[in-house]
Amino acid sequence: MSGLQLISSTGSFGGKQQRYQHHSDVLNCNMHVSVYLPPQVSSGNRLPVVYWLSGLTCTDENFVTKAGAHRIAAELGLILVAPDTSPRGDDVADDEGYDLGKGAGFYVNATQAPWQSHYRMYDYIVDELPDLVNRSFQCKSKAALAGHSMGGHGSLVLGLSNMQRYTSISAFAPIVNPINCPWGQKALTAYLGEDQKQWQQYDACTLLEQQGNFLQLPILIDQGLDDDFLDSQKLTRPFDDLVKKMKYPAQINYHQGYDHSYYFIATMIESHLRFHHRYLINQ
Repeated sequence: MSGLQLISSTGSFGGKQQRYQHHSDVLNCNMHVSVYLPPQVSSGNRLPVVYWLSGLTCTDENFVTKAGAHRIAAELGLILVAPDTSPRGDDVADDEGYDLGKGAGFYVNATQAPWQSHYRMYDYIVDELPDLVNRSFQCKSKAALAGHSMGGHGSLVLGLSNMQRYTSISAFAPIVNPINCPWGQKALTAYLGEDQKQWQQYDACTLLEQQGNFLQLPILIDQGLDDDFLDSQKLTRPFDDLVKKMKYPAQINYHQGYDHSYYFIATMIESHLRFHHRYLINQ
């Protein structure tokens, strides 16, 4: 794993929006990652970090250019880290569909050919990237996870599977039950094979049910009711049903008039960052 190499940097709300590249040993390719450094980096203190996981077709740049998160991150002193959504490069396997291959890593460790040599986004997000970020910046020991759609799936799955690493989880319009929706079934079959028992480790509903109420992380989910994928991809509601059944203390909100786009994310991002800050500052 090479160190972060700065590609670009521009001022924003007193801080800096920067883009880096590095070689990933886990993914066996070069990767890009966007990082917002708030003005508080000059204090020399360790700052809290929020990792943002984007959705299908996105790169590391969608969130930082569309979400309008800099103002509140600057106020709260949050470092925002937005990785890419899949491995990249000429040697990386791909698919003609937008929902498999490049831009659609689904935050899993692939076990099937031709995907297994590069598509290990789970290990990249949980282990390799945080090690790199922590070596490059003054960060607090635990981070928070947030994401949208496929990235909401990643946020929930990675957070519920590694609760000792994170203070809180949030998601916008997440894929919560990939075992039972078209996007998830296509990706999990390709990356993991036909044995659905192997899929369960990447299904937020399954993980929550297996975990029970023994350990709990604060969870916030926002879902637009005008989202075209709400019913067809079974977003949010199966997880909401399970949360209510288990009496798990998650906050799940539905919003009339909002769809699956970044307009929704930009509307709600302040509440998500304030949510995470509440827990990050206590570590």
